[in-house]
Amino acid sequence: MAGLTRRSLLLGTGPMFAMAQGLTDVTSAVDHLLLGVADLDRGIKWVQERVGVRAAVGGVHPGAGTRNALLSLGAGHYLEIIAPDPAQPDANDERHLRDLTGPRLITFAVTARDIDSISTKARKAGLEVSGPHEGSRRLPSGATLHWRTLRVRNDMGAGAIQPVPFFIQWSPESPHPSSNSPTGAILESLEFEHPDPVRLASIFEALGLEGRVSARRDVRIRAEVESPNGRLSLT
Repeated sequence: MAGLTRRSLLLGTGPMFAMAQGLTDVTSAVDHLLLGVADLDRGIKWVQERVGVRAAVGGVHPGAGTRNALLSLGAGHYLEIIAPDPAQPDANDERHLRDLTGPRLITFAVTARDIDSISTKARKAGLEVSGPHEGSRRLPSGATLHWRTLRVRNDMGAGAIQPVPFFIQWSPESPHPSSNSPTGAILESLEFEHPDPVRLASIFEALGLEGRVSARRDVRIRAEVESPNGRLSLT
């Protein structure tokens, strides 16, 4: 089945109709993509070999069991390579990153300017949400970034892959990571594959997003990236 949106199936119209209804294209809404890996150093090397840019170590997430490395995907977008932090207990690895046999796009974050308003709208749309919650990451310099996140509880994921995004609002005092991470790669598009594409597209719509979803037995997030090594797909 070709890529579709819920409106294109039910109404026989394409993305222009959905955009006319005030939906935001999911690619432009991306704050960051999360590439899950079992080992951060190997993940950095894997990305560098394919993208041609070496990600910079970002820091650790205290209490969350993870650490990361980042590279910019253009203004307002970045790639987060996220891995277990060996200095934290295994039990904190809620994403089960240690079980990954290879790098995978596991989920993504959408930029929020008023996360409380998004929470209210999502609940009114019948979605169950968690948050907003406070988050932080300690930088190698010793400084700390702060943000708030909102998650949508759902059963659309499979294993470590969660195609329904979470929302993030950065503290005004925290610079956006795309502004100070290694550059050279640009996010071109973000698409999704799912056994129930209509339902996934409807959740995007309820969140104010326009996402292109195709039918597939497995759940997959696919990003097209323009890089120094040419155009490539990350899944």
